[in-house]
Amino acid sequence: MTDRALAVVRAGALTTVQDAGRPGHAHLGVPRSGALDRAAADLVNRLVGNPPAAAVLETTLDGCAVRPRSTVTVAVAGAPCRVTVDGCPVAWGAPVRVPAGALLDVGPAVSGVRAYLGVSGGIAVEPVLGSRSTDLLSGLGPAPLAAGTVLPLGRPSGVHARVDVAPQPAPPVELLLRVTLGPRDGWFTPEAVHAFLSRAYRVSSASNRIGLRTEGPALERARPGELASEGMVLGAVQVPPDGRPVVFLADHPTTGGYPVIAVVRAADLPAAAQAVPGTPVRFVAVRRRQGLSFGPASTA
Repeated sequence: MTDRALAVVRAGALTTVQDAGRPGHAHLGVPRSGALDRAAADLVNRLVGNPPAAAVLETTLDGCAVRPRSTVTVAVAGAPCRVTVDGCPVAWGAPVRVPAGALLDVGPAVSGVRAYLGVSGGIAVEPVLGSRSTDLLSGLGPAPLAAGTVLPLGRPSGVHARVDVAPQPAPPVELLLRVTLGPRDGWFTPEAVHAFLSRAYRVSSASNRIGLRTEGPALERARPGELASEGMVLGAVQVPPDGRPVVFLADHPTTGGYPVIAVVRAADLPAAAQAVPGTPVRFVAVRRRQGLSFGPASTA
């Protein structure tokens, strides 16, 4: 049995293995997946000396606890939280040495939703379609962590960063999402489009890795019926029959039949990953792309 491994002691509400995802497989019905807050995942890899593609752990709300079988360097970023080694507080947002057999505990989020745990060498579960990411929609990749799970680690390939703490954006107090209108904004009344761009929504507690669901004014259709299924992209704002917008995140379906009123800029999606239920959400139009198409050839 290799000593390059992590044993899961406390799995938390939802802790998954994530990396940069598996884009380019939408034509096979496979979502992109990958870390929802890519900036935080990239940061913990830099802090422990991993390449950007190394897999990390993504926790949800209440963290996790693991025990390495060999001495490792770790870093925790994303949602601010208390981090301890054998009960002693250690730095958040900086590299930390954890001895073999010690208990590393990533505590509940103080603010935000998702914390990221990077480990020197990366999480070395078997890749599927080029990625080690857990995909909750399709079931590809490793299952969400459970107590007793043992995760193999790769060999360290770099030197950890020499920093006391790395600067990170705070979780949003208000989530501002810049959007490009279309391709199906014409399916909604002018009043509905105005409401979408001027009224405040809130993050719903029903949000997950598939999509950020909202609560707020329902958007009225200008035309009846349903679309034939068409390709969906990361950041698409789909409007289901209840009229409340849903922003598609990393595990989103690759096709859908509800109209997409707009698409969120990719740079704004990491903040969406850290928006707690009840956070105000505003959609801000930046431009309309002419000829935008969501045909079957679109990638997710």
